[in-house]
Amino acid sequence: MALNKTLKSVTDRIVARSAPTRQIYLDRMREARANGPARAHLSCSGQAHAFAAAGVDKDRLAKTNAGNLGIITTYNDMLSAHQPYERYPELIREAVRKVGGTAQVAGGVPAMCDGVTQGTAGMELSLFSRDVIAMAAGVALSHNTFDAAVFLGVCDKIVPGLVIAAQSFGHLPAVFLPAGPMTSGLPNEEKAKVRQKFAAGEAGRQALMEAEMAAYHGPGTCTFYGTANTNQMLMEFMGLHLPGASFVPPGTRLRDALTVAGAQRALSLSALGENYTPVCDILDERAFVNGIVGLNATGGSTNLLIHLVAMARAGGIILDWKDFSDISDVTPLIARVYPNGLADVNHFHAAGGLGYMIGSLLEGGLLHPDTQTIAGVGLAEYTREPKLIDGDLRWQTGAGQSLNEKILRPVSDPFQTTGGLKRLTGSLGTAVMKVSAVAEEHHVVEAPVRVFHDQNEVKDAFKAGELTGDVIIVVRFQGPKANGMPELHSLTPLLSILQGRGQKVALVTDGRMSGASGKVPAAIHVCPEALEGGAIAQLRDGDLLCVDARAGTLEILTEGVHARPAAQADLSANEAGTGRDLFTAFRRAVGPANAGATVFGD
Repeated sequence: MALNKTLKSVTDRIVARSAPTRQIYLDRMREARANGPARAHLSCSGQAHAFAAAGVDKDRLAKTNAGNLGIITTYNDMLSAHQPYERYPELIREAVRKVGGTAQVAGGVPAMCDGVTQGTAGMELSLFSRDVIAMAAGVALSHNTFDAAVFLGVCDKIVPGLVIAAQSFGHLPAVFLPAGPMTSGLPNEEKAKVRQKFAAGEAGRQALMEAEMAAYHGPGTCTFYGTANTNQMLMEFMGLHLPGASFVPPGTRLRDALTVAGAQRALSLSALGENYTPVCDILDERAFVNGIVGLNATGGSTNLLIHLVAMARAGGIILDWKDFSDISDVTPLIARVYPNGLADVNHFHAAGGLGYMIGSLLEGGLLHPDTQTIAGVGLAEYTREPKLIDGDLRWQTGAGQSLNEKILRPVSDPFQTTGGLKRLTGSLGTAVMKVSAVAEEHHVVEAPVRVFHDQNEVKDAFKAGELTGDVIIVVRFQGPKANGMPELHSLTPLLSILQGRGQKVALVTDGRMSGASGKVPAAIHVCPEALEGGAIAQLRDGDLLCVDARAGTLEILTEGVHARPAAQADLSANEAGTGRDLFTAFRRAVGPANAGATVFGD
């Protein structure tokens, strides 16, 4: 089918908007390719340093022109999603030796768990960690001794940071190697119910702990469809994973086979061979549009409204939230995975998964079909499924139909006709909302506001019984310049309780919400943020607001608000402790959320 007209129009305007910066970027990548890896041009001392610890690979590195693969790893034991990476380097080294190459761990980069830091001071470093990851990976690759790279990462800020780094070294081929989801444990809906009971004082800490341990119980990615699993979806839609690689569990023979194949594929795409495929050729405007389609069709994480903008800018491509909203208007929601459904990602994968989705969207003219990927030209490759047959990895035709229409539906019969994300604009500023999990009756909320400067103040007001009647909770001074833009996911249980009592309730904030949030309407990422003089800083308790996801508006209904002086907040508590003092320069330099909330500038 011909490409959807809106999709073509949005792509064309992105190309036109980005033309000057994109050309500068591509010129830099051509120059970097011409310079090439510098192994042969290093001094003898430099080469000796580079190869000293290479063991059995030392002679091959020093005496031949065999391809050398750089490994960027985010392994640590804190993240269940990243623990499986402990054994990947040896798998990768053995894999490339079999095809005549070598591999070295170029560097390890930090990777924090947002699940651990939710509601704590550590969350104020979370968003900034993305740019730290990009810089750390850049340092690792700066030795300029690699012909290609593999990136080991899964979670929230980690994949976006690695993509930014891969774009900086966009003359190199890059393959992203996932670790896969943990096996299904306590259903996410049951876990959420226990959290709500705990917040309401109806369950004790022991019951809460038992539920959480039953939900998060082993190695692998958390099984709900939050930011981590949205990242994995994007890597397939944008062509940086091998087809079907995202949701194969860790510790399986198929997972290992995909890791081996991904490493070998990365080396085969280097400039030493005949299939040179650098990242800069894969991540073009069409690839980002395909990613935005996937984000909407799956009801993915709102965090990607920030990360995709930053990822694109690293390659000279300028995205706007209107691009996301316009694409959402023509993209049907065809997946229901928790929090906008009961299924987890393992159920989603079993029902047909990404391969089925990509096939259906291609048939509907809702994806650019001819993008360059690590698997070759065209997204049709990503409708195929990897299988181990007699010990050999092969790709076969995937599911031609949904195996569970409560989880996956075709484009012709979607769960809803528009995507999961909405841009809101109006007299309060610009914001975004994830609507895929919000019931239709909650898409419009008009109510008086209660204003807070800290999420703990909201919790205290809830415990004191102050949040009665219809209410819009405003939590401001949570933007990137104020305190690093932490997620406010710990407010979800109490907001859900208010909504469950029959109150009309919404959240409005210049901060973020977790990719797992959903049932309560939340206008988030408000720009300009309060610290930058946004209208959110002029609100007072009792002012009327209207949050309207149907019309895409965010309006102040009380007269005279814009004539008031902006509120001031004492932010000194954000400046030290839990490493926050190390990020003062980031808070001063960071751009607004709608420009990617990045410190790297335009």
